[in-house]
Amino acid sequence: MDTNFVSALGGGSGIDTTALVKQLVEVQKAPQQTRLDSKKETLDAQISAYGTLKSSLAEFQAMLEPLSDNDTFNARSVSFPETDVITPAALDADAQTGSYQIEVIEVAQSQALAVNTAVDDKNASLSVSGALTISLGTWTYDGVDNDNPLSFAENEAQTSLTLDITTDDSLQDIADKINDADSDVQASVLLVDGNYQLMISAPSGEDNALRISADDTGLSNMFAFNETLHANVTETQQANNAELKVNGLTVFRESNEIKDVIQGLEFTINKASPGDKFTFAITEEKDTAEDAIRGFVEAYNTFYETAKSLTGTATDAETNETSRGDLATDGSAKALLSSIRSIITSSVPGVSEFNALTNIGIRTQLDGTLEIVDSEFTAAMVDNFDEVASMFAPQTSSTSGYVDVSLGSYATKTVAGTYSGSITTAPSKGTVIGEIPVLPLDTASPGGDYTFSVKVDGVTSGELTLSGSFATADDLRTEMQSLINNDTTLKEAKAFVDVVIEPGGEFKLASREFGSISKVSMATAGAEFGTSTGLSTASVSTNGSDASGTINGDAAFGSGNVLLAKIDTDPYGLNFTVREGAPAGDFSFTYSKGFAGELSSLFDSFLSSTGVIQTREDSINSQLDGIDDDQTSLDRKMTVYSDRLTQQYLAMERIISSFQTTGDSISGLVDILPFTATS
Repeated sequence: MDTNFVSALGGGSGIDTTALVKQLVEVQKAPQQTRLDSKKETLDAQISAYGTLKSSLAEFQAMLEPLSDNDTFNARSVSFPETDVITPAALDADAQTGSYQIEVIEVAQSQALAVNTAVDDKNASLSVSGALTISLGTWTYDGVDNDNPLSFAENEAQTSLTLDITTDDSLQDIADKINDADSDVQASVLLVDGNYQLMISAPSGEDNALRISADDTGLSNMFAFNETLHANVTETQQANNAELKVNGLTVFRESNEIKDVIQGLEFTINKASPGDKFTFAITEEKDTAEDAIRGFVEAYNTFYETAKSLTGTATDAETNETSRGDLATDGSAKALLSSIRSIITSSVPGVSEFNALTNIGIRTQLDGTLEIVDSEFTAAMVDNFDEVASMFAPQTSSTSGYVDVSLGSYATKTVAGTYSGSITTAPSKGTVIGEIPVLPLDTASPGGDYTFSVKVDGVTSGELTLSGSFATADDLRTEMQSLINNDTTLKEAKAFVDVVIEPGGEFKLASREFGSISKVSMATAGAEFGTSTGLSTASVSTNGSDASGTINGDAAFGSGNVLLAKIDTDPYGLNFTVREGAPAGDFSFTYSKGFAGELSSLFDSFLSSTGVIQTREDSINSQLDGIDDDQTSLDRKMTVYSDRLTQQYLAMERIISSFQTTGDSISGLVDILPFTATS
């Protein structure tokens, strides 16, 4: 039969040894358990407090974003009159302030061509084939009825479109090929009087008119619209530029979407209205910046009060009791708050004037919060608004008109300040120059080999053929540039050239890229082409060069027209764009993150995965893990201690029980001894 020794305890001695063991274990455990509980409670409170501090920091940083954006200080407003002539579309933050008067003389329109060939089935084969080429440029018309195209000047900014037409292609197929091509030219098939016709349209503007030619007679007779053949195509609408007067100055634009006449203002021309003038003004909108600054002060005070309650002590005026924040003894949290207060009261690096909050009427009060002195703040916003913007938002400047400084991808690591730089080599483009001045040319007289090909930035064009009559050298230059830049291979590689006429009259082909990758050479040149243009495989080519120089005393990395500072130096993260022809010499530049940028960078360091908050949280969590381990160890020790006491009291009860058994035996002997003696 099994014996329950625990329940048997106390049976012989009369002592409740179970309760006694429990009490002894609790007395032994109490000091250590109190220490663990107190430490765990403190660490849990600190973890919670750091969560509150982190959340408060993130909310404060979000309020800094508008102040880190230059657009906040470049906000504009426009007082636009009610009119159906133009419609305002957008007003950029940096729009040019001033008063303006606008008069719309003409609206822009696109050229539209209708192919007269009409078919009853738009999907039926047209049975024509060949290469159909559509170019964009400017038509010169006769002076009689202005509807007969005489000569065409190709738009150098546009590339021509060449389509491969097969005998199976229908009217709809040709329209689809035009629309699917990488071009602004559009086509549609219209149902007119029961038959289908092809309509081809170009982008608006007189420089975007269409010239259509083909290398096959049948295809040409049906679709051509050029100097020699346009009988089967009707120009239903001529290309035209928009014409408007801005403050009395006549301006022409290709589109009715006007984006670059008044800096920062976009508007749409709806109709022409000669003689109808209306005025409006673009002014600075300072309310946006003022609201952002006031929001910053309010956000800082909210954050500061939260942080102060976590890291400081407070005394109740009535009870005179002192309470401590959960991070009152945490050095890291106190240092964090001290760093923020230091920036609040310091000048902004990289800014020489109006570089501290006190300059614009923002003061630190005795309790550590900020206060706006309205009279001083209003005066600063009215009289020194640009300086206020420079204090808060990021700024870059350069003493050289040939070097532009901008923020790169790693600007968050850039240290604010004023630095020195130098230009050793200006960037250049690869070129090839002809040997003789270029003269007017007619390739038909005398005839000959006018084929050529060029190699641009390592890419060789297909064989090109110069053809036509060119009354001036500039006409020839335009044709050359068009031929080269419309080559399929070069277009795919985005390798383009500019053809210019040198002061001596020679042709120069220049790559549009800067740097050592920029190279132009003549790959092939027919005899008559070389004689007429001065360009041959023997023509002198000059490779482009990368910009070179130093940034803050260290050799800069040059690529094309861009210089980059040495990695991990203070100016690293800024980009320096060097203009062509920049003279060798020294310059200086300044970078300021602005007040908001400095604070935001500090917050980024606090909130990063390796920042002080994460480090402290990791440390506290590690200590909590240690407390869990200590608790397990303590519980194990107390279990062993309890088992030892239990065994000891069990042994005692056995001894007492043995004594009781012996006593009972002796008592029995004593009881029978008198009877034994009588006998």
